Amino acid sequence: MKLTKLVVASHNDGKVAEIKALLAPLHIEVQSAKELRLGDVEETGKTFEENAKIKANALSLMCGLPCLADDSGLCIDALDGRPGVYSARYAPDRDFKQGMEMLLKEISESGKESRKAHFSCCMALACPNEKVKLFEGRVDGEIAEEPRGDKGFGYDPIFIPEGYQQTFAELGDEVKNQISHRRRALEKFIREIK
Repeated sequence: MKLTKLVVASHNDGKVAEIKALLAPLHIEVQSAKELRLGDVEETGKTFEENAKIKANALSLMCGLPCLADDSGLCIDALDGRPGVYSARYAPDRDFKQGMEMLLKEISESGKESRKAHFSCCMALACPNEKVKLFEGRVDGEIAEEPRGDKGFGYDPIFIPEGYQQTFAELGDEVKNQISHRRRALEKFIREIK
């Protein structure tokens, strides 16, 4: 399957920038749902896969183009996998600073010593008149004692990927984009479209 145009089903500037950077070598014209002024799609699924499929299908129907949707989130062992699919909506008004404070407090109050966590990503590619294709990626790590770093977005300041001492927010985009859950899912997507 050869793509020349692709719509990224997201209004999250950080997520879109990460995807555009990773797809740049493929010379695909990438636009975001925000750039095309396409509305947001409500995430009503109970899994990353369901939400990615819902968004990809809806936006592909809206614009008539291939659409790549991503649903991803932070899953913390001590919190039985929460916030998971509710990561973006975990804190009121999607305030990630407040969300991180709430998560750190919950981990502390859980009484569990494990700080193990992972970021999970499922991407769905919906093309007009074709079956949706799914691509998954995951990066394991642990939760920092407090937010550290000022790069990245979302929960990056509290997630330390396995094999590193710094959080995603301390490592910066160049390193994060080489090891992230989104990168791992996109690598599978790229193999599919080459």
